[in-house]
Amino acid sequence: MSPSPAAALRPIEAWFDRRGWRPMPFQRQCWRAYLEGASGLIQVPTGSGKTYAAVMGPIAAMLSENGAAEAQGGAGPEGGLRLLVLTPLRALSRDLLLAIREPIEAMGWPLRVGLRNGDTSSHERGKQLKAPPQILITTPESLSLLLAGPRAEALFADLEAVVIDEWHELMGSKRGSQTELCLSWLRGRRPALRTWAISATIGNLEEAARAAVGVDGEPRIITARIQRDTRIRSLLPDTIDGFPWAGHLGLRMYEELVAALDPAVSTLLFTNTRNQAERWHQCLRFACPEMDGALALHHSAIDRAEREAIEAGVKAAEIRWVVCTSSLDLGVDFQPVERVVQIGSAKNLARLLQRAGRSAHQPGGTAQVLFMPTNALELLEVSAMRRGLGEGLVEHRRPPQEPLDVLLQHLVSLACGPGFEPEATLAAVRRTWSYRHLERSRWDWCLRFLEEGGDCLGAYPRYRKLEREPDGAGADGPWRFVVRELAIARLHRLNIGTISADRAVTVRFVRGAVLGHVEEVFIGRLKPGDVFFFAGRQLEFVRLREMTAMVKATTRRSATVPAWGGGQMALSDLLSAHLRREVDRCARALDGEAGFGLDTAELRALEPLLERQVQLSALPRTHQFLVELCHTREGSHLYAFPFEGRFVHEGLGFLWSWRLARHHPGTFTVSVNDYGFELLAPRGYPFEELLAQHAESLLDPAGLLEDLERAVNLSELCRRRFRSIAQVSGLVLNGYPGQARSGGQLQISAALLFDVFQRHEPGNLLLAQARGEVLEDQLDLGRLIGTLQRLQGSEWLERHPPRPGPMAFPLLAERLNNRMSNESLLERLERLRQQACRAEGL
Repeated sequence: MSPSPAAALRPIEAWFDRRGWRPMPFQRQCWRAYLEGASGLIQVPTGSGKTYAAVMGPIAAMLSENGAAEAQGGAGPEGGLRLLVLTPLRALSRDLLLAIREPIEAMGWPLRVGLRNGDTSSHERGKQLKAPPQILITTPESLSLLLAGPRAEALFADLEAVVIDEWHELMGSKRGSQTELCLSWLRGRRPALRTWAISATIGNLEEAARAAVGVDGEPRIITARIQRDTRIRSLLPDTIDGFPWAGHLGLRMYEELVAALDPAVSTLLFTNTRNQAERWHQCLRFACPEMDGALALHHSAIDRAEREAIEAGVKAAEIRWVVCTSSLDLGVDFQPVERVVQIGSAKNLARLLQRAGRSAHQPGGTAQVLFMPTNALELLEVSAMRRGLGEGLVEHRRPPQEPLDVLLQHLVSLACGPGFEPEATLAAVRRTWSYRHLERSRWDWCLRFLEEGGDCLGAYPRYRKLEREPDGAGADGPWRFVVRELAIARLHRLNIGTISADRAVTVRFVRGAVLGHVEEVFIGRLKPGDVFFFAGRQLEFVRLREMTAMVKATTRRSATVPAWGGGQMALSDLLSAHLRREVDRCARALDGEAGFGLDTAELRALEPLLERQVQLSALPRTHQFLVELCHTREGSHLYAFPFEGRFVHEGLGFLWSWRLARHHPGTFTVSVNDYGFELLAPRGYPFEELLAQHAESLLDPAGLLEDLERAVNLSELCRRRFRSIAQVSGLVLNGYPGQARSGGQLQISAALLFDVFQRHEPGNLLLAQARGEVLEDQLDLGRLIGTLQRLQGSEWLERHPPRPGPMAFPLLAERLNNRMSNESLLERLERLRQQACRAEGL
């Protein structure tokens, strides 16, 4: 007879009492739900005790079972993995390990906790397989690797629970799909398996819970009304004139930032890209030499050992300021951190909340966020963010639907391990949220592609990966798919994962340690003797050898820093809607409407800029669509302001270029930002006449796909996206350690396969997936269609300013930033700003 929940939870309550804590109501609710056999999702603010809410239920069950066995004269279960904890980041896994070990060691509970990820030694991995710990903390990639091993079924034979940390971070990507598929196999072996996902910031709770626990059963959603105040203060420039700076030129405000920082206050300074983090660290390092040893740089391209040393230094209060990226977004517990600085707009309400939660990371704390704008118009964004957070709104995360490259990888993983029976595996896959509508024809295609190489790869043995093997006695009995070829299995295990990027080059001192990695394309532009800034150091490039860049320290200075792909962030759809309302509020306030005013510090600081915009052009209301037309010595300019984010504007800009060129041929230069887009045409191009005659057709969703395909060379975008799909699906492999292929070799291999499929197998489903990902992810087709429909119903507000105005100026800067010149961008912008001011007599 199993003990009551109250009795099972006594050891947990005893540890809380020992710490002087009192369990939160949501924690007790979660423990009882687990002991009742439920699965579900926990959403409470960052720093409220989510981890202990999720893991203490399974621990109580294990302790209770041990106690019952001892009462009957047994010793209790010695081995067997009982609880699996999945986390998206290695840094999180180390923190989870410490958090879970703390009560176990303090109370002397007979439980062992293990950690397994890419940093775990081969010796430790072997020990874990021979004598599994009761609790194992790992990542989705390492879990897939375990499933691809010969001991998978024995390892998970006693598994009772899975906890997924930071589920919102996983579920919106292919790593979430990978996690769902792994869980589907585990549930097939352990039907009573309980799954609990943890999330701090997500809007679509029901869908997130379904994605975590699968389509069977009713997940429980546990939330708590825990108020954690978030105080946002913007660092405002002394003056803002009518022509805002643009791009990442907030470095000009470094003196104001330094003045606002306190060496005694532990601070995380978040940027949106690794390139920006390197630049800001370099800036602060030279501006504050007294912070030497207390200032650090943290991002994912820096070597693991150095990142761990920085994290330990923050926790020990030895490092006071850390310039970082999303590598420190998630639940790493930094209780000494008192303040967060956001450099540039976070572009997303959930991301700002997540980063704000890094300060005062404990129940009842008040998060302190200092916003440092890199563009004057970003002050509009932070004002909109503050209003959105006040309304309690958070963005939704949508899981990918049926990514076949992830499914192909998963099936090969199973075949490398225990093997799989097709019908049972199809049923398990269909019980996941992302693959719940998987059609039989698509499933059969996947099996044929892996077993026979599809229509055109059958002549190559390396693409015929699966073989049939009897599953029991007799040749006519049941059978399963396995991978017999050891070389195929070995290569597959080395390449498991869904994160694909440009090839990384390791950066290492000629005589010394590894510093981290940069992308191959950056190193390819360097010559021996060139100096660049990376990982907080001035480095001289010596030579490239076998994908390792050998460097040495130098005192020569350089402003060159690596640039990594994938750094662009766009406004979320939720923040875009708030931004349009914020602009509407400003327009009404400047018109003197009752009940509307510039009621935040950011809007009051922007007042001169907003007034200049109204004088030269207009501020659009929510029901209006502003288009500005002007002519300069550069040519004819069209500026459009949908306020929908840069990805949508990129699609709109190319779409309009194509549609306008059909009526009057011309060559266009397109530049975009989060507020609008610019079309620059040769002087004399008749924008005014074309808009008067064809404005409606520019916003017509009919024929959108065909026009986009011609406007943006959709085939070339699909070719690039196919490289990532080919890597995930196992068509293109990186090779063995020490024999890694270059990015150019990978691209050539993927491009060759793309051409082969297009010519000989046009119905290949991976080609269709590449097209779908380009349309949905890169061009944001659904949001683009919604934008066209919204603008169709809007009042067209056409203005003819004599020169680019305040809202157009950042678009002009965006275009200049992509143009080669021996004049710095700052010099060019300052010259243009002075010209504009002289023209207006300022």
